[in-house]
Amino acid sequence: MKRIAEKFRLDGGAVSVKPLGEGFINDTFVVVTDKGTRYILQRKNHNVFPDVPAMMKNIEAVTSHIKSKAKDPDRETLTVVLALDGKLYHKDEQGGFWAVCTFIEGTKTFDKAETPELARQGGIGIGRFQALLSDFHTPLAETIKGFHNIRWRFTQWDEALKRNAAGRADGLKEEIDFVESRRAEMLDFWKKVEDGIIPTRVTHNDTKLSNILFDSKTGNVLCAIDLDTVMSSTALNDVGDAIRSYANRTAEDDPDFSKVGLDLDMYRAYMEGYLSEMGPNLCASEKEYLAFAPLYITYEQVLRFLMDYIDGDTYYKIKYPDHNLVRTRSQIALLKSMEENYDRMKETVASLL
Repeated sequence: MKRIAEKFRLDGGAVSVKPLGEGFINDTFVVVTDKGTRYILQRKNHNVFPDVPAMMKNIEAVTSHIKSKAKDPDRETLTVVLALDGKLYHKDEQGGFWAVCTFIEGTKTFDKAETPELARQGGIGIGRFQALLSDFHTPLAETIKGFHNIRWRFTQWDEALKRNAAGRADGLKEEIDFVESRRAEMLDFWKKVEDGIIPTRVTHNDTKLSNILFDSKTGNVLCAIDLDTVMSSTALNDVGDAIRSYANRTAEDDPDFSKVGLDLDMYRAYMEGYLSEMGPNLCASEKEYLAFAPLYITYEQVLRFLMDYIDGDTYYKIKYPDHNLVRTRSQIALLKSMEENYDRMKETVASLL
């Protein structure tokens, strides 16, 4: 691990390398040099991100743009450390890809938004990230094919139903009918993105609260991190993904579906924070569909969980045999709650705008 770390332009020699976090996708480590400088070293998951060089190019372009506007460029975004050969990554002898960024000192993170105030701060973090990049026009690589593209997801869905790989589809009529009943509505929304009615921007695409760094002293939002999924899409996807996570009254796989539902206080708090940063940059069509975004992303997650269950649980890690089916039904319950509260969600957006 030290030899890998020293393939990069570190300030000093690596004296220790220790794991950081649980590593669901990438393997992450903290490197400490003999000068006391700390770095984040990651082994990028080449299966999830088939084109790591393009991904790293995206990250470098986006962070460079943010740095050009920042008062404190070393703390207000990630800093990519080059490899000794000048590349943004190192490829080891086994074909693994590695990347390094500086460790931003004096920061803290939160695993989840347990209060409306934390939800508001999460909205500030993502809203500020998008706002800083609202004038960024360099094309970004698509690091994960069809991410949040419901037309592509339906292609996968139709193939999964046809395969019925695990022989489970015949017992899922209610869930499949639920998906099909909303197909036209979701495609209609996505066509507006395809046609440019809803514009594409730089999006983070992984908006959980743990991807926002806070300053340890002030408690203020510092920056968004974990930029592997940064791509070009509609800004609404980040909003929808955040609300699905922040404003659900319980976990996304809670088997007690009576607990599932949209918390309107958390919803309002997140939207207040987000619009305080990004509101002035949104066009009329984006504002019109802000309240619909959580329905779209939650529906997509229903589709993906159910598709994986039909396929025999090949994508998501499961803890028990029907885990993906429980996830599916829990997300269906959340989507139904959003549909029931849709008018109030629109009223909230209108009042904040």
